[in-house]
Amino acid sequence: PWIHDELEKGRQMSYALKLFVAGHTPNSVRAIRNVKKLLDNDLHGLCSLEIVDVLRNPQRALDYEILATPTLIRTLPPPPRRVVGDLSERGKVFRGLELAPG
Repeated sequence: PWIHDELEKGRQMSYALKLFVAGHTPNSVRAIRNVKKLLDNDLHGLCSLEIVDVLRNPQRALDYEILATPTLIRTLPPPPRRVVGDLSERGKVFRGLELAPG
């Protein structure tokens, strides 16, 4: 799985996100691009991101009760929050996940 670079650098993260996608479909690629843009432009090192391909890791999809992809889940801090879709509407993503830009 892909982990955002800030995690590698050992910075303190405020949020942990998991993005569940199904292969390399146009929706999956668009969702990945949109989330990376949010991380780079708005969250400025406040967030870790793990990308999970449910076709390769179906058990992870079951563990997180993923019914549709792409789904973005904020796992930390609790309680978890989730947003489904291509994640193109920045405001909806921030409201749905209860994120505060950096």
